[in-house]
Amino acid sequence: MKRKTFTIYRPVVWVTGASRGIGREVAKEFASHGYILCLSARNKKELARVAQEISDLGGTAYVFPMDISRYQSFRRIHKKIREKAGEVDILINNAGLTSFKPFIETENLTIKKIIETNLIGPIFLIKEVLPYMTKRNKGSIINIISMVAKNTYKGSSVYTASKSGLLGFGNVIREELRTQGIKVINIIPGATETDIWHPKVKKKYGWRMMSPKSVAEAIVNAYQTSDDLNVEEIIVRPKLGDLN
Repeated sequence: MKRKTFTIYRPVVWVTGASRGIGREVAKEFASHGYILCLSARNKKELARVAQEISDLGGTAYVFPMDISRYQSFRRIHKKIREKAGEVDILINNAGLTSFKPFIETENLTIKKIIETNLIGPIFLIKEVLPYMTKRNKGSIINIISMVAKNTYKGSSVYTASKSGLLGFGNVIREELRTQGIKVINIIPGATETDIWHPKVKKKYGWRMMSPKSVAEAIVNAYQTSDDLNVEEIIVRPKLGDLN
């Protein structure tokens, strides 16, 4: 009698902003659990470095360079991902951009770039993958938001508008997709030690900030729950609270 062979399914995770910070660490964390990673960001060299780190740990990662604000390229890149890695099971909208200035001093081009990167790009990327997820009645969308969507911080008006918009958008589509097997999880991290901060701020407050690795572990834990429940939103903050 022939022995039966079984193939273990490895879910595919597409992470934007995967070259550093939370994106880099969440990619490595999912890879450590056996997931196949598709890494996107603008910097191809940095993506290759992250992919190599994952490979060195025994994981599988593919590099798909992409500018999240150029949403005209999404269909082409998504097609490449499906051909090389398979259907996307988890989309993580992590790419982000900010500028710490009073609104009146913020240049129009900067406003446009922040909104396109943090809000319009993620919306169109979700629009791209959703038909394939709903067809299979299976999939998860994880949006990395920010504490600015909950609290008020001077000097971050446009960043707040973009992240608050993505939070509200995620809440609405969760209800629209609830009966179609799609989970939508909004992650709201407080101050995390990433390159989004000015070096002087990191030098002064870095000891109080969360590490990207700790946030990544929380994200994976939020995703890896029983099928009969959905973690809809989690807030993770530094142990000593928000920065003032």
